[in-house]
Amino acid sequence: MVTFLSILLTITSLLLIVLVLLHRGKGGGLSTLFGGGVSSSLGGSAVVEKNLDRLTIVCGLVWVVCIIALGLLLKETGPAVPL
Repeated sequence: MVTFLSILLTITSLLLIVLVLLHRGKGGGLSTLFGGGVSSSLGGSAVVEKNLDRLTIVCGLVWVVCIIALGLLLKETGPAVPL
């Protein structure tokens, strides 16, 4: 179970990074460094942004659940590191 949750945590972590980077920059900050300040007609519609927001939230919730479950499992059983 710990192995499954660790793999799921790794996958959701990488997916969460990609999803956050796909969001459109709303302000000045670092998003303009990567070309986010340039307006484009290829920016996407509001439906795509809404779906991306939902997917990011779901992925974040799965990530949080994995963290909590791993913490509880490792608290009970201890780490699987041989001494």
